[in-house]
Amino acid sequence: MWTREEPKPTDTGTRPRPAGVEPKQGDAREVRTATLGRSVFIKGTLSGSEDLTVDGHVEGRIDLPEYTLVIGPNAQIDAAIVAKSVLVFGRIAGTITAHDSIDIRTGASVEGELTCGRISIQDGAMFSGKVAMGKRRSKSNGADGHASPTLAAAG
Repeated sequence: MWTREEPKPTDTGTRPRPAGVEPKQGDAREVRTATLGRSVFIKGTLSGSEDLTVDGHVEGRIDLPEYTLVIGPNAQIDAAIVAKSVLVFGRIAGTITAHDSIDIRTGASVEGELTCGRISIQDGAMFSGKVAMGKRRSKSNGADGHASPTLAAAG
């Protein structure tokens, strides 16, 4: 007389997944890393939306303002670099702007102008150039750090 109907399971994303597949919902930022091997040569602009490891040769520009760039031990980079942080094991000639940090490891070689919040240079690493720490002042600021008055057009 009384038949109890069992509730049907709803799809809550708890089904078994194939090996290596992780859920992507709810992740604030999925951690992914792209890799360019030592035989890769790129001439031009390299940009992306994930962390990047380069162990090849790049000439031009590398643009990863919100991501980490790792320069592998075989890498030869002749480029302007913008990244969140840069970790160097290879050779770089050019400008580096890291919003967070630059870490130059033993055996690495960096030549150029660096702008960063923090820098670390290990013993045995080579560096030649200029370093600017912190945020750059805008051109409207005076040398003493006080803002210069500006004119605004009345419209």
